[in-house]
Amino acid sequence: MSDTEDGSWLDDEAGRLVRPYTVSNGRTRPSAHFDLLTMVMSTGVRPQSYLGPDYDQVLTLCDAPISVAEVAAHLRLPAVITKVLLSDLVTHQALTLRSPRAVEAATPTDRNLLEAVLHGLRKRL
Repeated sequence: MSDTEDGSWLDDEAGRLVRPYTVSNGRTRPSAHFDLLTMVMSTGVRPQSYLGPDYDQVLTLCDAPISVAEVAAHLRLPAVITKVLLSDLVTHQALTLRSPRAVEAATPTDRNLLEAVLHGLRKRL
């Protein structure tokens, strides 16, 4: 069991014992482009060198497709730090990413779009 799994890196009162920016070696800019809705998934390839317990935890979370926002929530790290970790794993070919599809040229006054939203709202009420 790793230190992160047994909770020794967390303290109930103080929170995380390692500062978030220590995890990314002070880096705040990922080398790959990620949106919070970008889906990431493990490729099954492990990095040649050991990167650290946070990277192992990310790879475990990414066994199935998961969004960047969800990974950040599970790790309890800021999204920017999570994106740096994810981009490192993409560089090592341990993760693959898929950006969300852009909305196809829909204008805010597109009647079909507005009717679909209205239909969805009616179903929820």
